[in-house]
Amino acid sequence: MVIIPNSYEDALDLLQDSKKDILAGGTDVMVKKRNWSGLSPKLTLDAICIFNLGHLQYVYEDNKGLHIGSMTRLENLIHNPLVYVPLKTAIEEMASPAIRHVATIGGNIGNASPAGDTLTILYVYNTIVVLESVDGLRKVPIDEYIIGPGQTTKRDNELIKEIIMKDVDYKGFYYEKVGGRRSDAISKLSFIGLYSRDEQGIINDIRIAFGSVFKTVVRSRTLEKKLIKAVNEEEAKLLKNERLSRIIDLISEYSIQTVIDKYDKRIVPIDDQRSNAKYRKACSISLLKSFLNMIGGD
Repeated sequence: MVIIPNSYEDALDLLQDSKKDILAGGTDVMVKKRNWSGLSPKLTLDAICIFNLGHLQYVYEDNKGLHIGSMTRLENLIHNPLVYVPLKTAIEEMASPAIRHVATIGGNIGNASPAGDTLTILYVYNTIVVLESVDGLRKVPIDEYIIGPGQTTKRDNELIKEIIMKDVDYKGFYYEKVGGRRSDAISKLSFIGLYSRDEQGIINDIRIAFGSVFKTVVRSRTLEKKLIKAVNEEEAKLLKNERLSRIIDLISEYSIQTVIDKYDKRIVPIDDQRSNAKYRKACSISLLKSFLNMIGGD
């Protein structure tokens, strides 16, 4: 049975009564739970449909970051001037306009698929997932919220109220989605890299995330710090404070290649109907080097 609550408060009360599924846009659920033509989806639990709750459809910015209500449609995010460009870029390459008018940011997070198109972007922005129940609010970093394919730390009586993205003052970003088509296709893998330089031209921030190459999005703050140090050291050593012109000079140096090799060990993709593990790993490392190439050519 699908229940449509009259208000946000009603939805929270219904979740307190018993364990239920939560339907957002339903674009993923309708595929996972599909049935024969003319028959209802094969739902194993009663479901609460919160797609109509205007209370959860908003975008605003304050000193804590960019707040996006969980039921905000993906298509609306593309056209909102407050939304960060890397997130818009990922959404524009996601599915079809018809799907984007129904799919929600909360649904993409709640689905917890390693191939989720928005997830790599949300990871590099240190996104916080805000959960609410009748017991109150709970805030969880997205890398602690998603723990495996379709697995999250959401409690049975909670729903995603909003996300908070921490702004990044980046100089450049590099995003690539590898799929069977430019859009309207599930990712074989995806990559996002952000970087910035200080007033002296020194790299002070690098953020990298890979999608569809492990059970969750792959991001390592430890390796990012090592890469920042390695890139700055090699730029200074190779060019004596001049800009690097050829990436081959950069990645051939031991310190840079060592970090790349450590990323390689964290990328553990699988074979499936969309691609194979060998291709995903090789392509991921190639995208990482392309991102470094962009930094080096800056």
